Amino acid sequence: MVQLAQDINISVKTHYLAEQSQPDNNHYAFAYTITIENAGDTPIRLIARNWIITDGNGKVEEVHGIGVVGEQPYLTPGKPFKYTSHATLETPVGTMHGSYQMQTDTGEVFEVAIEPFRLAVPHTLH
Repeated sequence: MVQLAQDINISVKTHYLAEQSQPDNNHYAFAYTITIENAGDTPIRLIARNWIITDGNGKVEEVHGIGVVGEQPYLTPGKPFKYTSHATLETPVGTMHGSYQMQTDTGEVFEVAIEPFRLAVPHTLH
């Protein structure tokens, strides 16, 4: 199952949502687009997600749920799945990381780590 996890490539792009943010009220909205690619030979289904969201003050929020954006995508080899979701913070900078729970057609379940990525208002960091 370790090999199955290593065959899953995850890339993330983030975007500050100024029009949905209220900095005067410590409300900062971000979108993140995730692309998941199955680089292996075994089709898999993404069945659940776990996120740990940390703001600049160290406040941690954990999010657990079934699938992503209302779907449990079936990832066939070589066909990427892309989705966009959002997160809000009380500070202009924070991080997210987590994992996806995946399952093969034969019922094997394994975790794929999502490396930490930064959520930041533009020009906040140098």
